[in-house]
Amino acid sequence: MGIFDKFHIQNRKDQFPRRIKELKQATPIAGEVKVPDFIEHVTEQLRNEIDIDPDVYVKNNVKRGLRNANGTGVVVGLTRVGSAVGYKLGENGEKIIQEGKLYYRGYDIEDLVRGVIKDNRRGFEEITYLLLSGTLPTESELNKFKDMLAAKRQLPNRIIKDILMTTPPRDLMTKLAINVLQLYTYDKQADDVSIENVVRQSVDIIGYFPALMAYAYQMKCAYYDNKGLMLHYPIPEFGAAENILRLIRTSGEYTDIEATILDLCLILHAEHGGGNNSTFTTHLVSSTATDTYSAIAASIGSLKGPKHGGANIKVIDMIADLKRNVRDITNEKQIKKYITDVLKGKANDGSGLVYGVGHAIYTLSDPRAKLLKEMARKLAESKNKLDEFHIYEVIEENTQSLYEKVHGRNVVMSANVDLYSGFVYKALDIPNELATPIFATARVSGWCAHRLEELAFNKKIIRPAYKNIKPKEEYIPMMER
Repeated sequence: MGIFDKFHIQNRKDQFPRRIKELKQATPIAGEVKVPDFIEHVTEQLRNEIDIDPDVYVKNNVKRGLRNANGTGVVVGLTRVGSAVGYKLGENGEKIIQEGKLYYRGYDIEDLVRGVIKDNRRGFEEITYLLLSGTLPTESELNKFKDMLAAKRQLPNRIIKDILMTTPPRDLMTKLAINVLQLYTYDKQADDVSIENVVRQSVDIIGYFPALMAYAYQMKCAYYDNKGLMLHYPIPEFGAAENILRLIRTSGEYTDIEATILDLCLILHAEHGGGNNSTFTTHLVSSTATDTYSAIAASIGSLKGPKHGGANIKVIDMIADLKRNVRDITNEKQIKKYITDVLKGKANDGSGLVYGVGHAIYTLSDPRAKLLKEMARKLAESKNKLDEFHIYEVIEENTQSLYEKVHGRNVVMSANVDLYSGFVYKALDIPNELATPIFATARVSGWCAHRLEELAFNKKIIRPAYKNIKPKEEYIPMMER
């Protein structure tokens, strides 16, 4: 069955509960050391601070959020790895919207995906090769690269024991960051930032990542959810998508279309230009010449943030709320009423946001959403979920017009990749807490490519500036305070 018999992990009625008890007893309780007076003092100080007037930012030419006044990103570097395009700038700097495009190493993502689909094969490993090397592999080159990854699919037993079974995870993204940092300990060349060594480290991390993620999830289920622990062996010759499904499911089974669409999700999430927060974090941290594990762990921490990597979970939660509040999910009029209530802040989380629609860069269309929607429909057909799939279509087709009715202004917006990835993850029975870790499993390929680029070409520490607007103060002796 692929169980790690060495650790005698069979079921909750056997040896595992004793180990869980030991871990719980050894786990410190957060907040045991209390400094209430200091915490109250700092909190009160911040509450009493007056917000900085927006005009002060303009006066000092500060680009808040590294955004220009027209919403475009401040250009802070050059890259050859990837680019996301949703508009172009006119002669006067105005944004001219256009159909969305995504390029990996200059190749249109639509061409890459359709090439994989036409050949009826998995493509994530090929895309990883492209991102790291800058070239599309021949069949022979790809097979050799897959062999390199295959050698890293199975975590060494010492890593399983030392990393996964000693620090039970509550939050999987935090656990992933910890696991990556702990890999540093097992690397005799951990601090070597030569390009050759960083390429080797990148392949190691990318190969290990599905197992690091899946085993962390299984440990979380056993420790916090009181479920049995079932650790399957990865199959080295299988790709990331197949192994993810195998490792997170008790049965270890999956269908061809399930593996195909998860592979597509990994391809579409692998890269999105150098300016997204987690990839910029890779550049920022790598510019200090620190080790690979620190840079990737920092990027995981960035992706964990709900304003960045957690959007697909927001879609899943919104659909769950819709189902609770819409009597007939096949009734388009009732769904549109729900969307209207969401936009008015009367439904879901009260934010007024329809998750899965709109994007910081893409305007008329998100190429990832278009590609994923095609395959998601096939998945819906195979699982008899077309009624549920129709909910997502209604959201995509009506949110812009309903937004105009509610807010009185026309804002161009389209479905983004999170809308249909939310459907896919739910249809694949992927638990919510794994949505962002799967995103990380895909994006680590892009992060590693950008890290290599930063080390090879930029060679200058990234050092932006903050202007201090606090007035100077006269020192007060201790007895006079």
